[in-house]
Amino acid sequence: MKSPYILLPLVAALALSACANMTETQRNTAIGAGIGALGGAVISKSTGGNKTGRDAALGAGVGALGGYVWSQRMEAQREAMAQATAGTGVDVSRTANNELKLDIPSDISFDTGKAALKPNMRPILDRFAQTLKDNPATHLRIVGHTDSTGSDAINNPLSLERAGSARNYLEDRGVAGSRIETVGRGSREPVADNSSEAGRAKNRRIEVFVAETPR
Repeated sequence: MKSPYILLPLVAALALSACANMTETQRNTAIGAGIGALGGAVISKSTGGNKTGRDAALGAGVGALGGYVWSQRMEAQREAMAQATAGTGVDVSRTANNELKLDIPSDISFDTGKAALKPNMRPILDRFAQTLKDNPATHLRIVGHTDSTGSDAINNPLSLERAGSARNYLEDRGVAGSRIETVGRGSREPVADNSSEAGRAKNRRIEVFVAETPR
């Protein structure tokens, strides 16, 4: 049997190739789980353990959490945002790889075809900016989306402009721009059927991911 240490680079390469068509969160989770499982097996072998399968499973669970940590500060930030957005339609959750995710729908974020923030979104971002300043070890990624109406030539820059509007607002409230990444997905990642108005409204959105890396 080959040494687990020799197999580590191979597993990493296979994980990357297998995840080509996954979303970003799915890809990070799958890669972490695969490498974590082998890491667990390595630990078991190196310490003389005879429960390699158990340790591999434990490693997969740890690896699936990705390269981020879920600290007390992150949990406090999640709770603060859940309270601030209660009843607004904003979904606040913890992802599989330990990111705080805010899913902000179109009815409080942007009008159709527009990138200007709606007034109802500003108090949410005000509170969000404060939680980010309370937890300066984090960085965030803002992802803009559109529905399928219009061409990619319109939707791709529009989705990026929406993410940029949220970034600019947060910067104006004291969040360092160096902490913020913006991404535009256009209409490529729908969460609902674009054949109905209700579905298209769900697809016009931004997602905000907050992550804290190990120190």
